[in-house]
Amino acid sequence: MGLLNQGFVLWLVGVLVLSSLLLCRADVHHYEFFVRESNFTKFCNTTTLLVVNDSYPGPEIRVRRGDTVYVNVHNQGNYGLTLHWHGVKQPRNPWSDGPEFVTQCPIQPGTNFTYEVILSDEIGTLWWHAHSDWTRGSVQGAFVILPAENETYPFPTPDVDQTIILQSWYNGDYKQIIDQALATGTSPGQPDAYAINGHLGDTYGCPNDTLFRMQVDYEKTYLLRIINAAMNEPKFFSITNHSLTLVAQDASYVQRFTSDYILIHPGQTMDVLVYANQNVGQYYMATRPFSDASAMPVDFITTGVFQYTNSEGGLNASLITLPAINDTNATNNFVTRIRNANVTQNPPLNVPTDIDRRVYMAIATNTLPCNTSECLFRERIVASLNNVSFVFPRIDILQAYYNSINGVFTTNFPLEPSVFYNFTGDLAGFNVNTSEGTKAVVLNYGEAVEIVLQATNLGAGGSHPIHLHGFSFYWVGTGSGNFNNVTDPSSYNLVDPPLINTVYVPARGWVALRFFATNPGVWFMHCHFERHSGWGMDTVFIVKNGTTVETSIRPPPASGMPRCPGT
Repeated sequence: MGLLNQGFVLWLVGVLVLSSLLLCRADVHHYEFFVRESNFTKFCNTTTLLVVNDSYPGPEIRVRRGDTVYVNVHNQGNYGLTLHWHGVKQPRNPWSDGPEFVTQCPIQPGTNFTYEVILSDEIGTLWWHAHSDWTRGSVQGAFVILPAENETYPFPTPDVDQTIILQSWYNGDYKQIIDQALATGTSPGQPDAYAINGHLGDTYGCPNDTLFRMQVDYEKTYLLRIINAAMNEPKFFSITNHSLTLVAQDASYVQRFTSDYILIHPGQTMDVLVYANQNVGQYYMATRPFSDASAMPVDFITTGVFQYTNSEGGLNASLITLPAINDTNATNNFVTRIRNANVTQNPPLNVPTDIDRRVYMAIATNTLPCNTSECLFRERIVASLNNVSFVFPRIDILQAYYNSINGVFTTNFPLEPSVFYNFTGDLAGFNVNTSEGTKAVVLNYGEAVEIVLQATNLGAGGSHPIHLHGFSFYWVGTGSGNFNNVTDPSSYNLVDPPLINTVYVPARGWVALRFFATNPGVWFMHCHFERHSGWGMDTVFIVKNGTTVETSIRPPPASGMPRCPGT
């Protein structure tokens, strides 16, 4: 098996040493989340949102590396939902991963369910969010993982850290927005605004809107924990007259570099150092979307304030510098600089070189006949991976797999496209229909896996943020055009590839990912553009048990899982 042929013993020794240092003083934390509707007035409009503990964004979880967190979720809303701990690998514990109808059925109104969130080597910033329909638009919050008590940062210790959550704001109920779009076969509407930590800033014309203000002291160092929680929009982010130093992405340290801006995709998290070394004053922080698709998001700039203590004077919007919405050069210049940091605080580098399982996955938006009375057109919009548009079952896949329930899913997800064509060429007149199904990829425990994600020009084209649950993977390659399995692997970075959980697949291009399948369970892979995931741009990876208890799925919680509808 690939894992045994590549110095696995040495890697395991490194992991055990790291674990012994970090986990010997691990703590257990308990949180109570009450999910219910609350009113929020923004954009000169009062909107009822489903939120946690009456706050938008929701409460922050703050723990240390290697800790365990129990979150008791009380659903006091009007419909079922689940929560997901984005980027937490949950070793052997898919029962608490959260995607609806993949690893559990929804927590029904009037009931509760306790998640056991098991941290391992994650460090830095992650986040949690609902994983049911579009509910994550308002049910979301930060998941901060501080260094263990005997651990230091691999960079100068910041004086203060601050969470920055970038959001999409709709004047309406998020679930109703996607439900209506799916029923009519159309695309959901654009957001009414963007937000920073729940604040819309001063660019939308409503005098009652508020600015997020971050107070800073001259000559102090600040660690910004930036989360892109937007529904469908990659985001540029900058602070006027200040440089940003990237130090981590997706709860793994990277080689530090400095930029005037960052580019962060939905689902991704980035830790950034900012030095308060400018003249005492008030400086705009700002964000706007990026898109390389033919269907562009609304190009709003949302502002906050980086405010020095005892500062005077006003703000100058003309000083805001952000790349243009379609600036692919700015995007590529930023993302190509991200490299894994060779520091003891990171897991030992363990990039697979001898591959056991290869998956070549074409990403597309498609159409299928729309046959209901609510349809606005003869065809409805769907999306697919390898020409399979994912259909969510009514019994979760994990339960069906664990209990050998037939008829819920199949294990024949295609490992390559059913038809090879010029994926990134002119596809005018090309058949955009697809098939539907609930199909999974089954991996043997310990296999060395390579996944190549190929963007296509079907539909609106454009880039995709693809997220894999249960794993961090090495992003070893990227390129433009159609992937060539003979020549392109020679360009792979096997020396210091970033270790991430959500990857940016460029428009008209491809990325290559590698990891070892050492986390048994049922794990969801999907586009983190919520409209794409809702249309079916998803699949499931099932990692079979190993030969020991320690390499097998843990039993389900003794208290039971949420009951599936109709059971």
